[in-house]
Amino acid sequence: MTKTPQSEPLRIAILAGGLSHERDISLRSGNRVAQVLKQDGHSVLVLDVDARMISSLRAFGPDVVWPLVHGSHGEDGGLQNTLIALGLPYVGTHSDGCQRSSFKPTAKATVRTGGVLTPDSLTLPRAYFSQLGAQDVLGVVAGHLGFPLVVKPNQGGSGLGVSVAFNADELRAAMVACFSYDDRALIEKYVEGTEIAVSVVDTGAGPRALPPVEVVSQGQYDFDARYNPGRSEYFVPARLSGDDADKVKETALAVHRTLGLGNLSRTDLILDAHGTPWFIDVNVVPGMTENSLLPMAIKADEELGDLYDALVRNPLVQP
Repeated sequence: MTKTPQSEPLRIAILAGGLSHERDISLRSGNRVAQVLKQDGHSVLVLDVDARMISSLRAFGPDVVWPLVHGSHGEDGGLQNTLIALGLPYVGTHSDGCQRSSFKPTAKATVRTGGVLTPDSLTLPRAYFSQLGAQDVLGVVAGHLGFPLVVKPNQGGSGLGVSVAFNADELRAAMVACFSYDDRALIEKYVEGTEIAVSVVDTGAGPRALPPVEVVSQGQYDFDARYNPGRSEYFVPARLSGDDADKVKETALAVHRTLGLGNLSRTDLILDAHGTPWFIDVNVVPGMTENSLLPMAIKADEELGDLYDALVRNPLVQP
């Protein structure tokens, strides 16, 4: 039987690694996706993001590129702009949507325009603490927002540099931890509730929300809890009522559309005791490791089919 053009194998370049704090996770994501695509019959080359990347892409001549570089250097639009300039179609989001999403304060402000609730927050650069006095600045922050508070870097993921502060001493320590990852800190009100992650995929027919994933961790859901087995438990689909499941899916879809995202996104939410979803963060290059939340949701969606193959055959970002 002759293969149709749709079933012909593709030449796919996967970009992984880079120089961010999430380099190891990116490499794991890239190698796992490469393995899946090779099983589908595609020719796959995994490339690091280094001085040889552009020449290697030109030599390989891929039909499509799948960037899987996590963190600020992979999600802030710069890598995506490079691929656009090279004239290469890629899986993911246009650089405009990446920029709106990568900077957490911008993402929060933007999703509010789409009717999505997100905790009140302040964003402050490290320089203010030396110029205005750290004790006075933190006193103003605590007086305005109250405790408990969540402190996180302006950019980045995987829970790196994120802390919960219940008092002034913990807030000072949280700021120090945050500034080791970024020169700007987002400080937001802590919302108590159930941690939910909702992934959204689009292979050309419009965005679709996958089954929500519920995260239950021992202590804070930090980097160690995310990637080292034993500290976190996952429920897929999440243990939610039908109404609550619909609400978190609708929220993730609103985030995806409002930010102008592409093939993939993962929205992290807190569902409070009143059944209200609160937007916490969005990832435009979600983790694809064996412990990542998007692959869990893909596996739980019985009607999805071979998403990996569908994504490389229908990249939404064309040069």
